[in-house]
Amino acid sequence: MLNQQDVVLVRKLAAAVAEIAALPVQEEKRALWRKLNARKPTRPMVMMDQVCWNEMNAGGELTLQCTDQDCRGYEDFLRKTLYQWKHFPVDMVVEPFIKVYKAIHNTGFGIKVHEETAVGDPTNAVVGHKYGNQFQTEDDLEKIRTPQVSHDAAETNRRLTVAHELFGGLLEARPWGAEPYLSLWDPISTWMSVEDALYTLADRPEYMHRLLARMTDGYLSLLDQLEAQGLLAAPQSLIHCTGAYTDELPAPGYNPEKPRTRDVWMFGLAQMFATVSPDMFKEFEVDYASRICARFGLVYYGCCDPLDGKMAEVRLLPNVRKVSMSPWVDQERGAREIGGDYVFSRKPSPALVATERFHPDQVRADLEATRTACDKHGCPLEFILKDISTVCYEPERLEEWARIAMQVAGA
Repeated sequence: MLNQQDVVLVRKLAAAVAEIAALPVQEEKRALWRKLNARKPTRPMVMMDQVCWNEMNAGGELTLQCTDQDCRGYEDFLRKTLYQWKHFPVDMVVEPFIKVYKAIHNTGFGIKVHEETAVGDPTNAVVGHKYGNQFQTEDDLEKIRTPQVSHDAAETNRRLTVAHELFGGLLEARPWGAEPYLSLWDPISTWMSVEDALYTLADRPEYMHRLLARMTDGYLSLLDQLEAQGLLAAPQSLIHCTGAYTDELPAPGYNPEKPRTRDVWMFGLAQMFATVSPDMFKEFEVDYASRICARFGLVYYGCCDPLDGKMAEVRLLPNVRKVSMSPWVDQERGAREIGGDYVFSRKPSPALVATERFHPDQVRADLEATRTACDKHGCPLEFILKDISTVCYEPERLEEWARIAMQVAGA
């Protein structure tokens, strides 16, 4: 039984979100994303995500008031949606539905991370990590288990019942499945540490091949299970912090009760490969990730890893549509290599909003340099400001970044 004061509060917030979701601008933005994802953009698109929310609540707009745990989760989402729409909406789309996550259990690979953490700001979820190496012997490879997926239908139905009470008549309560995150190297970095993993690549390459083969087979089995049980999420609004709207998905034969991998986007990345050679990138990432990417309709590839010097290898990955261009790339080279074949997904440096003193002129110069390179080489372009660890407790910096970015994008 829900606390009725919580219900009233959540419904008030939901009504505000529903009013925004009904605005004509939402469909206008969806159309712009579809054009960009078709590589025929009207203009560059702009998104902001992974915000340092712990620094945003200067006016109390984000203060949670609900007591029930389910209600608090929805309240948090609704308040952040309203906050972002008010202060830095850029090209976000506010949807007329609430995702109700299915109760999916994934055993994973069966490895518990051994780590120490270093905390800077105790109110910030961003912390430092020091990982222990759990893969040193041949026997250690036996630790890797094939992920097993199960669905607690009763719990999913309970969540839907709660959502219908909270949002009925205001927002659709949409059952939401899994959106697979299938990086090979992000988990390995936590199982071994980045340093030890890189040394092992050089010193014991066959050992790493055996580890990667086990992981890849495990991921493919995971996808088979999600498909068989109808547990994939579709259609997507977002893929890795960027608009996923497209006329190319879902694929012919789509059944909304049992989405297939070819109906959805995935994203892949090998962030710790920033310092490896293109040949090693192909051997230890592309040759394995290709088997996974081939299963999906469209792929967003890359994150913080600089890919401007590895585009020949990225081109070997099936179904890639967007390629991340991180703060560490040579933008001219990246734009030249991408051309009109992929979306140039620029990740402007969040350091520009984290300096002791904020310099809007530096933000503008950075964004204009990207726009110039992409215009020169005919690249479809999006700006994705993310990984925002701090704005030095000056939330207005994000509003100013958003204003400048939309100007540069020609919005």
